[in-house]
Amino acid sequence: MPDLTAAALARIRADVRALHAYHVQGAEGLLKMDAMENPFSLPPALQAVLGQRLGQLALNRYPGTRTQELCAALAQHADMPAGCRLILGNGSDELISLVALACAQSGAKVLAPVPGFVMYAMSAQLQGLGFVGVPLQADDFALDEAAMLAAIAAERPAITFLAYPNNPTATLWDEGAMQRIIDAAGAVGGIVVVDEAYQPFASRSWITQMRAEPARNGHVLLMRTLSKFGLAGVRLGYLIGAQALVDEVDKVRPPYNVSVLNCEAALFALEHAEVFAAQAQQLRAARTALLAQLRALPGIERVWDSEANMVLIRVPDAARTFDGMKTRKVLVKNVSTMHPLLAQCLRLTVGSPSDNAQMLAALQASL
Repeated sequence: MPDLTAAALARIRADVRALHAYHVQGAEGLLKMDAMENPFSLPPALQAVLGQRLGQLALNRYPGTRTQELCAALAQHADMPAGCRLILGNGSDELISLVALACAQSGAKVLAPVPGFVMYAMSAQLQGLGFVGVPLQADDFALDEAAMLAAIAAERPAITFLAYPNNPTATLWDEGAMQRIIDAAGAVGGIVVVDEAYQPFASRSWITQMRAEPARNGHVLLMRTLSKFGLAGVRLGYLIGAQALVDEVDKVRPPYNVSVLNCEAALFALEHAEVFAAQAQQLRAARTALLAQLRALPGIERVWDSEANMVLIRVPDAARTFDGMKTRKVLVKNVSTMHPLLAQCLRLTVGSPSDNAQMLAALQASL
């Protein structure tokens, strides 16, 4: 009998077969400091109320008008500019894919600074778009404005991704450079996606510019997620932009892409936004303390400033330090192989003071 599996595999695109699936590190029995998750759980009283609400949902029915109510609640929470529309995604990952799918014309390209979020390049490849990565400046991971402008002029990208702040460098780029790059992308008829996944920890947001100069930013799509808000398990992202532009992206969105459980949990969280705002404030304070402690630790070669709930450090031997920390039951992210600019770098999540203390002890013992 012929090998039917092998014959079927031949139908799968060669570039897909050559890919490696997105790998999530196993964290059983470890302090998980690799994925920028909020370390705080809901207070017990709120857990009980949320459980009751979720238990009353009609799980036998497709999502209904509550998704529209969630869109309205998020628009109010974000203070969405006039003339804009908001759509939901199953996390930011889905929204990245939807924008790429909507722009997947022959010869179209995606451009982004690198190192950056891996899903920009992966989504481009999966949708058949070319990807152009423009290296950041080596010393401080600032935007290389001249290189970005030259690449936009040469490549005329359909989509330019700008993470604000960036992952994994935690950099909040210069506002003037951002606007000039956004202007250049608009001049070649491109869309700019400003990814604000880490907005709860940043000192400013691009939505301010969208509100102040709507025409100048009419080609900008602002993307956020509730993952760093404190709901990583809920998988809820949202996209804001000019209504005409968002309407087109919405056409490639699958129906019912956000479940009734995700929707209700997000609505509940927004009703108690002050709880999550207080958690974000605690994490910003913990970040300040962690940065000072890391800079006082002998053996660390570089600690970069952060505007997110992560800190990038350079150590003499990233692989050895990572393995040592894992042996000591602390899991961080070894990003040293992601890009040459990240050589010997580790990315640490900012957690609670007790989590940070345990992470620092493991780091110090592993250097």
